[in-house]
Amino acid sequence: MKLDSAGLEILTGGECLDLLASTPIGRIVFTDRALPAVQPVNFCLLDGNIVIRTAAGSKLAAAARNAVVAFEADEFDATFRTGWSVTAVGHARAVSEPEEIDRLSTLPLSPWVPGTRDHFIVMAPEQISGRRLNR
Repeated sequence: MKLDSAGLEILTGGECLDLLASTPIGRIVFTDRALPAVQPVNFCLLDGNIVIRTAAGSKLAAAARNAVVAFEADEFDATFRTGWSVTAVGHARAVSEPEEIDRLSTLPLSPWVPGTRDHFIVMAPEQISGRRLNR
């Protein structure tokens, strides 16, 4: 087990992807009017890519189109002081091909909020890192 200078376990890329696949909620970081914006989203992993479903006219849909974004997900247990955090950085793209939209529509990615969410954003992680806190 490899540790960083703070004593946190450094996760491998494969461990990071496994942990991302284990949780349905993360946070996407994008640029909104030249400022960083963070938005919680539900997501799925597909072939190592992060897939987010949103409304076509949302700020996220507009801001994430062909932009570099960051994505973070985590899980912590305050009682036992254990947990993990994974961060990914990569280019996001809006999905426009009907065949790919049909494929992504079959994912277990249901909107948690009211309204139509028929727009997909796919982010291919170019950098991924994670840390785990063990007692």
